[in-house]
Amino acid sequence: MLQGYFPPLSPSGKSGLVSAPPWHYAGDALGIRFRADPDAAAATLPPGLAVDPDSPGGATALFMDWQFSSEDQTYLDPVSQYREFLLLVDATWQGTPVSWCPYIYVDNDASLARGWVQGFPKKMGTIHQTRSFPVATPAAPPLGPGGTFAAAASTHGVRIAEGRVTLAAPVADPAALVGRPLVNRRYFPRLAAGRHQEPAVDELVRADLHDLQVVNAWAGSAEFSLPDAPGNETSALAPISVDAGFKATITYSVQDLTTLVDLTTDLSTDRTTEPS
Repeated sequence: MLQGYFPPLSPSGKSGLVSAPPWHYAGDALGIRFRADPDAAAATLPPGLAVDPDSPGGATALFMDWQFSSEDQTYLDPVSQYREFLLLVDATWQGTPVSWCPYIYVDNDASLARGWVQGFPKKMGTIHQTRSFPVATPAAPPLGPGGTFAAAASTHGVRIAEGRVTLAAPVADPAALVGRPLVNRRYFPRLAAGRHQEPAVDELVRADLHDLQVVNAWAGSAEFSLPDAPGNETSALAPISVDAGFKATITYSVQDLTTLVDLTTDLSTDRTTEPS
């Protein structure tokens, strides 16, 4: 019998690209709060989510430097390290403020697959950010007042995002940086002719992040841009204004999720704009 959680299934189950949950993450985040065109932000929302009336066009850009592990100390293999860039749009689910992820890029195939399982619409990219070290050196900024950190993301050789944050003060409530529940859309299309607009899986899900911690959080002024890039629509969310930035370390575990609605059974869903 073939075994495994994710293809390729194999006799021992060791060949699968992704191991079974739980999955554990720890990483350094460089985040930037900004405001995009409200209409452009609203255009990214899936059925079931609505514009947040208290934050129309509100969004967050996150550049992440992650280390991953499953239950078997995967972190001892350096390939468990990867980098990520994502955009989060402020929205509401049945009146509750949430974050929605319309675009996300990653540089690791296993992370790509784990993301699709969770509903993150991941694409491959290249992401870098400035690092800090616990020693005074001209080679790195201090994690403190005046420390300036930069980040950039590209895909297929084209720059899609650039950000810079200059730290000023510690964040009084680090948990507030990730206070909104995260809603994703698990969407897997069919290949059968005539059924391209009838996905096999189409559901809104809430990410359940266990043991979520945010530490070493600092905030300050920020700069951010989303240049045009062929084959990508991230630039439609280019900032109208930039509010502030932050740097922090984030850790959490994933072992399940909450399904909010199965859109394949919602007869009111209009599929005329679904990808074919």
